[in-house]
Amino acid sequence: MRILFLLLATFCLLTALHSQDRYDVVIDEIMADPAPQVGLPNNEWIELKNTSPVPVNLQNWRIGDATGQSGPMPNFILQPDSFVIVCTGSAVAAMSSYGAVIPVTSFPSLDNSGDQIFLKDANGAVIHAVSYSDKWYQNAVKANGGWTLEMIDTKSPCAGSDNWKASTDPAGGTPGKKNSADAVNDDQTPPSLLRTYTVDSKTIIAVFDEPVDSSSGAAVSNYIIDGGMTISSAVTLPPLFDKVQLNLAGEMSLKTVYNIKVSNITDCRGNRIGSYDHAKAGLPEEATSRDMVINEILFNPRSNAYDYVEFYNRSSKVFDASKMFIANRNGSNAISSVTALSSAPRLIFPGDYIVSTVSLSGLQGNYLVKEPENVLELSSLPSFPDDNGFVLLLNSQGDIIDEVDYDHSWQFKLIDNEDGVALERIDPDGVSQDPGNWHSAASTAGYGTPTYKNSQYKQTHSINASIEIIPKIFSPDNDGRDDITTIQYKMADPGNAANITIFDAAGRPVRNLVQNAILGSNGYWNWDGLDDKGRKLPVGTYIVYTEIFNLQGKKQKFKNTVVLARKLN
Repeated sequence: MRILFLLLATFCLLTALHSQDRYDVVIDEIMADPAPQVGLPNNEWIELKNTSPVPVNLQNWRIGDATGQSGPMPNFILQPDSFVIVCTGSAVAAMSSYGAVIPVTSFPSLDNSGDQIFLKDANGAVIHAVSYSDKWYQNAVKANGGWTLEMIDTKSPCAGSDNWKASTDPAGGTPGKKNSADAVNDDQTPPSLLRTYTVDSKTIIAVFDEPVDSSSGAAVSNYIIDGGMTISSAVTLPPLFDKVQLNLAGEMSLKTVYNIKVSNITDCRGNRIGSYDHAKAGLPEEATSRDMVINEILFNPRSNAYDYVEFYNRSSKVFDASKMFIANRNGSNAISSVTALSSAPRLIFPGDYIVSTVSLSGLQGNYLVKEPENVLELSSLPSFPDDNGFVLLLNSQGDIIDEVDYDHSWQFKLIDNEDGVALERIDPDGVSQDPGNWHSAASTAGYGTPTYKNSQYKQTHSINASIEIIPKIFSPDNDGRDDITTIQYKMADPGNAANITIFDAAGRPVRNLVQNAILGSNGYWNWDGLDDKGRKLPVGTYIVYTEIFNLQGKKQKFKNTVVLARKLN
């Protein structure tokens, strides 16, 4: 009997010291924001639970976050279905009354609004990781502090935000015991491929909505990419295992959108992607002027909503949102409040409508959001005043891609209440600062169209025309030499008309030279340097503003400079 006992004890000890499988021990409770106190001590801590059927020795295990990892844990045997609190040494006395406690040096400082915590075994293998957010509380009051985040079902450790909620225990949490949120939350949903981003021309990162099984994620046969590309290898990336690095045999080309299909990939519960899931991929490049334009602005939201700005990729290029910035201008007209569109790599493809705001749920509560994955949530936006202000889009060099100096007077004049009415760009190819290129979003569209084509969209294609001024310096003094200047035009298509107005250097109209003139394939008009009343204009620089249009709504505008000179007597 004694021999049998020793054999069992030895087996248990060896089992406890054996390298653990992923999710044998999980992080099942997090106190990231202990203040204001509800009932528990004012200390940050996490709780571990042994979900395996055997004891686990936590000696030399570590916890950490993006900024670093803790010192090693001491010798401690965590029994099956048991809990242990992990915290800094100074918190041990306060936390010991709630259950078993393990102190570690360099306990990570847990961010209130969101952080990524990992648990590694003695061999450095990631056993569990959690990337939490304050939205996981599902309770605005408890998200302000004093309450823990609890895992609902520890048998579904990779289910993500759907498997976490704020504690309902009156003390604010359940350290050292079963969670108050404990319930069956069976995960039967397979992982989904959300998007991709690019490390370099030969490396793509596929991002899933939950952790995937490492072996299925690393199977090259589970992926197909078009464009003649071949995937040479795949690696499931720690610590969350929700990303897979795809290494390509060849290099991607610029201005090319690739499609990646995945199948047969499983999550930690064995749920499998059946038919192909897919996402776009591409090689991003730097955006230049007007590659992306400011397409819609909500600067005067309803009381329960937030500002938003929509951008439209009107180019054939792929961009990375983490290398683009939204900004405004301060009272000195200097660019200010520069904020990255995304804290992580996020590809923007040709034709994409991308929205920046602070709350996706707030946006969805006020408008139809057709493409929620194209909403980039920021902790804060630059200030966009209700009356007028500046919206800027910058590239990674700080160059202006697009800018709009908006004014509430651009709204439709018959709107009684401008609260919640977005200002929409009419033509993405039109002038950004032209008030005539902006209009209030239609009431039938809910006064805003974030993530999809504007309700007031109308593309006014340019006319294939050319205007030339000859000579560019003229002297109307009747000496027979350069007494007039000629405005010559050439048209590629028939059926066009023109207006020509001449402005002085101060921007004041001085001559309406042509009004609704029917154009041929080519022709000209002369200007003799006189104003509308036949008076001589002073010497100086003048702007010849020509607008060519047709009945199909196409138009083209020209601004040409001409110098009026006179001989000295």
